[in-house]
Amino acid sequence: MTVDFSPSRPCRVSDIPQWDMEADIVVVGFGAAGASAAIEARLAGARTLVFEVAAGGGGSAALSGGEIYLGGNGGTPVQRAAGFEDTTEDFRRYLMLAGGPAADAARVDLYAEQAVAHYHWLVAQGVPFKGTYLPGKWLEPTTDDTLVYSGSEAAWPFAQQARPCPRGHAAQLAGWGAGKKLMQCLMDRALSLGADVHYSARALTLVVDDHRQVLGLVVRIDGAPRFVRALGGVILCSGGFISNEAMVRQYAPAALACSVHTSAGNDDGSGIRMGLAVGAATIQMEQFFSTMPNMPPDSLVKGIFVNEAGQRFINEDAYHGRVTHFILRQSNSRAWLLLDNSTFARPLTNQDVEVHAVGESWEEVEGELELPAGSLTHTVQAYNDCAAQGQDPWFHKAPEWLQPLTEAPFAALSYSPADFPAAAFTLGGLSTAPTGQVLNGDGDIVPGLYAAGRAACGLPRWGDSYSSGLSLGDSTFFGRQAALHAAGTIAS
Repeated sequence: MTVDFSPSRPCRVSDIPQWDMEADIVVVGFGAAGASAAIEARLAGARTLVFEVAAGGGGSAALSGGEIYLGGNGGTPVQRAAGFEDTTEDFRRYLMLAGGPAADAARVDLYAEQAVAHYHWLVAQGVPFKGTYLPGKWLEPTTDDTLVYSGSEAAWPFAQQARPCPRGHAAQLAGWGAGKKLMQCLMDRALSLGADVHYSARALTLVVDDHRQVLGLVVRIDGAPRFVRALGGVILCSGGFISNEAMVRQYAPAALACSVHTSAGNDDGSGIRMGLAVGAATIQMEQFFSTMPNMPPDSLVKGIFVNEAGQRFINEDAYHGRVTHFILRQSNSRAWLLLDNSTFARPLTNQDVEVHAVGESWEEVEGELELPAGSLTHTVQAYNDCAAQGQDPWFHKAPEWLQPLTEAPFAALSYSPADFPAAAFTLGGLSTAPTGQVLNGDGDIVPGLYAAGRAACGLPRWGDSYSSGLSLGDSTFFGRQAALHAAGTIAS
């Protein structure tokens, strides 16, 4: 059979010669969402096939810091041991703020109620948590500690609306990149439970009947199409679309400013396109995460950002992704981090960051940056006067990060994407119910189709208020929900 299969064009069941494989649940992708779905499907007794396009599993999650955003119900055992009480209402309120104007209250409520139980589920699957708290500001723990502040919990305006609490729970691994430890545990568990995983297997398109019910999948294995029947449903866990320049240009053009893709390379949007082809809706497709980290070290947070007008535009103690989004909105996406001798350092993630100006006075720095006369000096003087009193009436930086910038020499680090490569991944995706069922434009269910992880639009759906760990929390938890629902549809 010679057919040019495309994700954007479903295959009609009447056009396939035979079913080559069959399972109760078919999962596309073996990253955080896919592995969690496979585990839950097998725990439910469902025959499970997993197809992964890469030669090995893990996906983008394996490249992450391994942080999972958890809290509520008084706190996880790790939060409690560190002396933090995290109420479900505070946790829920922060998640709603993190979701932005399009936050999904039903999804947030479910996650807030069950996040502590999800922590115990992760432990039961073999994910190790040391159980210790690491104070300070971190992109991810560089030690093997567990608990960190991983968002804007303690920064304005979030801290004024939900009691701050650290909620980033990293899998135990000394050094960067605990995501590989997390994923090894989840993949090993799925395999040990009997999930049938096929690598170097590219999902080509969905198989549907005349009513657009999803019946299965066409997969290319060893260069040939294989027709896979899914009795309970297909779960798309195939990632976002940051690696597909045409989709980024169409849906999230602002992300084109970011030259580094936080992806294992297969976030090509194919799962999203498959969903669109069978009538699914997409939401928040313009939204993306981006970062040019202004920490660690912590001293950088005590500096101030200014734009081409010499003006501040953000409280610098906010989450680094939020800060970056505000930078990208400035004129020409140009911004500088101003530091004095006592606060100067280079960000740990970019030791080669360009120092655009150095001077013995702020007037000299202003001149080297060619900013309007008096603009930067006025901004710094006003900031210093207020910081000396422990106040930031304009942007509400927390007092612990306020320090007058008065010790010469002074410097300006360039935080423009042209000089400091920004990293990004997409947040928009298929519209789903909390069960993982994919929805069409009318809010009705697309029968037989589920999605989780970055193929779906989940808890993280607004770049301005993302927090590290939201993606892994969303992917692992809602991957499970999709599998549970799909398994429940199978006739006994």
